[in-house]
Amino acid sequence: MTQNSSDTAAAVSQPLTHLDAQGQAQMVDVSLKQQTVREAIAVGQVRMLPETFAAIAAGNAPKGDVLGTARLAGIMAAKQTAQLIPLCHPLPLHKVEVDLLPSPDLPGYRIQAIVKTKAETGVEMEALTAVAVAALTLYDMAKALDKAMQIENIHLLSKTGGKSGDYQCHPTISSWA
Repeated sequence: MTQNSSDTAAAVSQPLTHLDAQGQAQMVDVSLKQQTVREAIAVGQVRMLPETFAAIAAGNAPKGDVLGTARLAGIMAAKQTAQLIPLCHPLPLHKVEVDLLPSPDLPGYRIQAIVKTKAETGVEMEALTAVAVAALTLYDMAKALDKAMQIENIHLLSKTGGKSGDYQCHPTISSWA
C-alpha cells in the first residue's frame, strides 16, 4: 500500500499508539511485530545569503569543512535518535547516508538522509533526526558568516516496510517528491 496526503485524514482518526488508556505517554511494545527491512528518506533545506553559499562552496568558512562536518553530524545523530526522542526504540541501523546538495536557486543546501534497518519498527525518526542535526550543524559551522540562515521544510519524503506499508510524500506537499 502506498500512502499519501489524502490518507492523512484516515490516519488522524486512528488511536495514538504512544498513549495508554489513561492518556499517559508510553513506549509501544513492538516485541510481537515481524522484523522486516525498513527504509526512510527525510529531507530539508538550509537557506542562506548568496555570499554565504559561495563561501561554503569555495571552502572559505571560518570553522572549516562545513559540509563534511554537517554530514558526519547527521550520521551520528541518526545513531543517537533513541537518546534524543523519548519514546523511540533503539534500533540497529544498517545504513545511514546523509547528503548535502548545493542548491543555488535557494540559495543554500538541500539535505537528504536515507536510513535503513531490519527491525520491528521503522526508521522515520532516525532519518528526520539526521536531517535536522545536519541542518543545525551547517548553521553552527557557518553562523559567523550569516546568522539569518533559515532551516526549512524538514519532512519525511518516503518510507518502506512494516505493517502500515509504503508511504510517499505527495508532490503538492514536497518539492522533493
